[in-house]
Amino acid sequence: MARPSLSRRRVLAGIGGLAAGAAGTTGAAGCAAPQAVGAGKTRLRYWHLFGGGDGINMQVMLDAFRAQHPRIAVEAATFQWGAPYYTKLGMAGAGGRAPEVAVLHLARLAGFAPGRLLDPFDLDLLARHGVRPADFPEGIWRRGGAGGEQYAIPLDTHPMVLFYNTELCAKAGLLGPGTTLRPIEGAEQFTAALRAVKQVTGQPALVTETLGSDCIGPWRLFSTLYSQLGGAVLSPDAKSIALDDSKALTALEYMRMIVEEGLAVRRVDYVGAVGVFNNAKTGFYLNGEWEISSFLTTGLPFSMTRVPNLFGRPTAQADCHAFVLPHQDGRGGKTNEAAHAFVAWMLKNTVEWAKGGHVPAYLPTLKDPEYLALTPQSAYRSVVEDVALDEPAWFAGSASVMWIELGAVFSGVLTGSRTPRNALTEAKARLRTLLETPNPFGAAV
Repeated sequence: MARPSLSRRRVLAGIGGLAAGAAGTTGAAGCAAPQAVGAGKTRLRYWHLFGGGDGINMQVMLDAFRAQHPRIAVEAATFQWGAPYYTKLGMAGAGGRAPEVAVLHLARLAGFAPGRLLDPFDLDLLARHGVRPADFPEGIWRRGGAGGEQYAIPLDTHPMVLFYNTELCAKAGLLGPGTTLRPIEGAEQFTAALRAVKQVTGQPALVTETLGSDCIGPWRLFSTLYSQLGGAVLSPDAKSIALDDSKALTALEYMRMIVEEGLAVRRVDYVGAVGVFNNAKTGFYLNGEWEISSFLTTGLPFSMTRVPNLFGRPTAQADCHAFVLPHQDGRGGKTNEAAHAFVAWMLKNTVEWAKGGHVPAYLPTLKDPEYLALTPQSAYRSVVEDVALDEPAWFAGSASVMWIELGAVFSGVLTGSRTPRNALTEAKARLRTLLETPNPFGAAV
């Protein structure tokens, strides 16, 4: 297949991301109307992109914060997921007229000009509100830093997980006590589990997104399997390609095998994949944990677990929502104090946030009895230590141009239009183009 040209318009679209899906929100256009700030109150403007199921959870948290902090006037604005949000946030930071606090995907931090578009957090101030670096997984916390400063405080991680139909898996003999899937270790055991479910249903046992406009599911599946092999896509400084041919081909050949053997649905878009699993057509579904809301409302007999360790490491592709401080001229004083108090409070109250499927990054929450009682949300919590984030490149991260470009390439492996070797060659070509392309987001602001 010929490689399409990587125009500036296409790159800018990738910077903003997709309209929905990759971070578990559908996005709502526009923003909330500003609230009047009463005398003696501190104004706190908060921008985010949670317009779907997790937007409901965020609203519950905001209402609780306001009730407990009557002297802080929170003005929350919800922007359309993707380009409208990131473009507006970047422009606001560049002009020094930004909100006091905002949400950013952690893997996109490198392309958001820390120190220019973002201000660093005051870690001493956060500590006075009871939040410290040791309260987070080391790897996730480290990704929020740049130049010796901390520019992002992780709120959660949203990894690829394995949904499973408990009734079909029970018939296939795959469940242990209750509705818990028996441990699966290695590609052979996972393949055997898929075959067992197919014997029950007579249909493919697994569904995941394989095609569609701006399809990123194939990239996320490849990233999960490739990371389990210990592979890296880019060098640590994100300036050169680090794809390991042998490891990449192992992952791609496994992806091809499961569709060719009829163990996975070959051609299905994002919405279609949700419907296939929701209609009990397959025993397994691979996607981000945010789709939990799609199945809780329909009464489907399902549960969730970590993606099995197929190739030696228990990692899963993921990104993280994080709090950032968009650049303000003269940031400080009561508004900055309020921003730090807000972030700390939100982290300490992430049980509500976890109801939408995301795994809290604040480690004390993972031990909270109220969180542990959430089923099946708490079942895959240990993945927080094993997430595989993109290397820190401007073109990487949730719904980025890299995801779109490589998603299109690896889609061909699942649908049958590309061989694994052809896909690997094409992936390298597109990565080289991205590496040679100046950061258009920076140029735009």
